[in-house]
Amino acid sequence: QVQLVESGGGLVQAGGSLRLSCAASGRTFSNYAMGWFRQAPGKEREFVAAITWSGSSTYYVDSVKGRFTISRDNAKNTRYLQMNSLKPEDTAVYYCAVASYGLSTRTRDYDYWGQGTQVTVSS
Repeated sequence: QVQLVESGGGLVQAGGSLRLSCAASGRTFSNYAMGWFRQAPGKEREFVAAITWSGSSTYYVDSVKGRFTISRDNAKNTRYLQMNSLKPEDTAVYYCAVASYGLSTRTRDYDYWGQGTQVTVSS
């Protein structure tokens, strides 16, 4: 059983920053990848960023490149999403998820999901 717990969401003004955390527990992770997704009201869940468990590879959706950074702390089994220069269109519920077979941008490749954390960016 894998548990993922997100934290760090909140309300911020446009141009501000937030750091999301995702703490994983329940099993040993080695070849997994962790991704961040988001879902705005009335829209489908979309990929944001992903990182291999080793941290050797990362991938971002174009709309967040240069603004968001995904990172890891393996000692804490925690992954982070640093979000800078936030825009109102970044408003969504953000989810972390774990993929058993490596980096992917597809929701169907992720086996475990957190409960989500709300990020609201005001203009």
